[in-house]
Amino acid sequence: MEKRIEYLVTWLQDKVKEAGANGALVGVSGGIDSAVVSYLIKRAFPDHSLGVLLPINKGVEDQPDALATVENADLDYIGIELTESYKATYSSIEEELKNKGEWNEENAQLRGANLQARLRMSTLYAVAQNYGYLVVGTDNAAEDYTGYFTKYGDGGVDLVPLIHLRKEEVREMASHLGVTDEVINKKPSAELWDGQSDEEEMGITYEAIDAYLRGESIDPEDERVLRNLHTTSEHKRQIPAGPPKYSEE
Repeated sequence: MEKRIEYLVTWLQDKVKEAGANGALVGVSGGIDSAVVSYLIKRAFPDHSLGVLLPINKGVEDQPDALATVENADLDYIGIELTESYKATYSSIEEELKNKGEWNEENAQLRGANLQARLRMSTLYAVAQNYGYLVVGTDNAAEDYTGYFTKYGDGGVDLVPLIHLRKEEVREMASHLGVTDEVINKKPSAELWDGQSDEEEMGITYEAIDAYLRGESIDPEDERVLRNLHTTSEHKRQIPAGPPKYSEE
């Protein structure tokens, strides 16, 4: 595991150097994936790395796991509360769509959650530009395969060091790096809304996804759900589509 960590640290250093950047930052949620990335960028850039806490509908001080992560990783950090920015933007969207008579209440909660992720992405890039840093993402192999990320939200980053790690491997790396047990063992959640759970929203467990990614057989219904998630999220893993170049010949 230490060799794998050193491989990722060196890769981060190489990519930042190639980009002519000064260092790296990560949005710290309090979850295990952002915790692992926090430790990795601290190792890669001891004096040029930053954790960014971006709470919505809560204060920075109300994120104990995120604060514990940056403190235990000895990672410099900044907290920016986005509640008012989010409410103002979402309210404007809601008002205009209702005035048009085309507000869709059915998926309003998910739209709000995705707007939060995209607002955080924009904020991360504004902070990154201040320092000349690259934005490091936290998506792992399971999330990439299922498309369990917001397009141009948490999926809008420069580097994704965990992209080939199954969830179980992220846990192993977290333990090796010294991430707290509270973070390692907490229920996976993107915290899109109160009580939200990754596995409940996807309709499949990370254990089943990891088994499939290891090449093992899984329950037929789980496989059906997983294949559907992969197929319908294919557009998230591609650059924006364009038609073939037009030719009059």
